[in-house]
Amino acid sequence: MSELLIQHRNIAANLVLAATLSLAMAMALALGTVSVPLDGLWDALLGQGNAMHRFVVQELRLPRVLAGALTGAAFALAGCLMQTVARNRLATPGIIGIDNAATAFAVASVVGTGISLAPSAMALGGAATATALAFGLAGANGTRGYRFIIAGLGIGAIAGATTQVMLSRVAIDAANAAFPWTVGSLNARSATAVSVLAVGLVTGWIAALLLGPSLNTLQFSDPVAINLGTQLKRVRTLSLACAVLLTGLAVAVAGPVGMIALLAPELARALSRPGRVPLTASALAGAGFMVTADLAGRLLLAPLELPVGLITAIVGAPYLIWILVKPSSRSLT
Repeated sequence: MSELLIQHRNIAANLVLAATLSLAMAMALALGTVSVPLDGLWDALLGQGNAMHRFVVQELRLPRVLAGALTGAAFALAGCLMQTVARNRLATPGIIGIDNAATAFAVASVVGTGISLAPSAMALGGAATATALAFGLAGANGTRGYRFIIAGLGIGAIAGATTQVMLSRVAIDAANAAFPWTVGSLNARSATAVSVLAVGLVTGWIAALLLGPSLNTLQFSDPVAINLGTQLKRVRTLSLACAVLLTGLAVAVAGPVGMIALLAPELARALSRPGRVPLTASALAGAGFMVTADLAGRLLLAPLELPVGLITAIVGAPYLIWILVKPSSRSLT
């Protein structure tokens, strides 16, 4: 009976988050400089009704909303995986430096540094490099403890500085083309990169679900997890690989959007049953956060548009400070 109640609560949390995401996506499609009535939104999506509404919804807003939902879900799922593996709420791709490293590699492919790989492939390479360096510098502690986080902070700072150096040494047109990757933006995203992200997100989500039972045991101490039959090294390696994949592909689409990987898993854990890693709930919450933040960026100072990365930073920074000063902020347990 208790297991049934646990499943009911998790299902209810996922349904609430899915409904909230659907509402946020509908509002993002309907609101803007050209408003589309909600009763005409479905017609526009089906290619019917007012020609202007069809163009605005299908050509301008729908690709952006889909990119926002996919990147938000990817960032949040990656954050949930890293927090669980490190057993620390601060261990997110942005704080560990993965976002900045992926951005640096993506910018290198855009500004013409002699590297011809696509931004998606370069971002993946940057994310993997940052993770390997942070893991190596953490030494025997691996992903555990604050040494891993401090190493990641240093790597992120170096990667951020490298990005600025590259942008300062190229022509203004090349710098402008690469700039969206440095601030976090969903404006005019590549359809190819979004499609690759969609495939990567589904792959990473399925892999995370398969790891779910083992991830649940990582919330206990290592001896307890081992006694429960968990292969710690294998689970941590696969989880980090999923996080790297998701982060790299998300950065290739939207740039380093901070705080989503921190805020969304926190909300998911608050709604879901304790003792279970809320993988699906985190992804849904991240998608909702990203779509809502992008909508706020479009509307707050319209017609001036604020990058989504700026909105998430403004909202998430106070919460990060609260985690840092709260005595119980060090662990998920």
